[in-house]
Amino acid sequence: MSVRQERSRSVDRRVRVQGHPVDAYPALPPEAERGSVRRVTVVGEEVLSRPCREVTEFGTPELSALIDDMFATMYVADGAGLAANQVGVDLRLFVYDCPDDEGIRHVGHLINAVLDLPDPGSRRLVDDFEGCLSVPGATMAVPRTDRAVARGLDKDGNPLVIEGTGYFARCLQHETDHLFGHTYLDRLSKRDRKDAVRQMEDCQQDVFAQRAIKAASLGR
Repeated sequence: MSVRQERSRSVDRRVRVQGHPVDAYPALPPEAERGSVRRVTVVGEEVLSRPCREVTEFGTPELSALIDDMFATMYVADGAGLAANQVGVDLRLFVYDCPDDEGIRHVGHLINAVLDLPDPGSRRLVDDFEGCLSVPGATMAVPRTDRAVARGLDKDGNPLVIEGTGYFARCLQHETDHLFGHTYLDRLSKRDRKDAVRQMEDCQQDVFAQRAIKAASLGR
């Protein structure tokens, strides 16, 4: 998921890491410092359109390295969230570094995520513009609920419950969609989907160039 352009991680005053409040946190997460940048898959690639496999092995160096690489890739691509299939790995895992509408920055990862949404009678749908790192350069209005709870595990197999409101709730819904083989394009009308693909075709080369510049600035 793309970062809202008007928001900056550098101005966030409050941070929750893996759902827990912390007093301070660096603008560049430690995982991104350790990780290597991977290629981001683009809509149309088969790995994005099939459900991801559950993670069954926890606490491994390979899983930790994948999370580090996903953070580095998300940062270089100016993302607020990134699913494993967006770097070509079909595992049910996503990472996030996303603000909510109250200015709280949420940072972490979630494995084998399932989503709890409010009951239909109490939920409020909000239309807001949404982008995706696998649909580079395109943004479209997508209806999402303004509250969401994602349940899953951390990299060591410990249970996690991550609650989101506003833009962070949107992020949790967007990334969980990826784990089941969907992008936000699947939630659009046929006409809007064509518009998004047209935007991507017009902008993707510029987006790729900006990612390359940012990666080079980090020595990646």
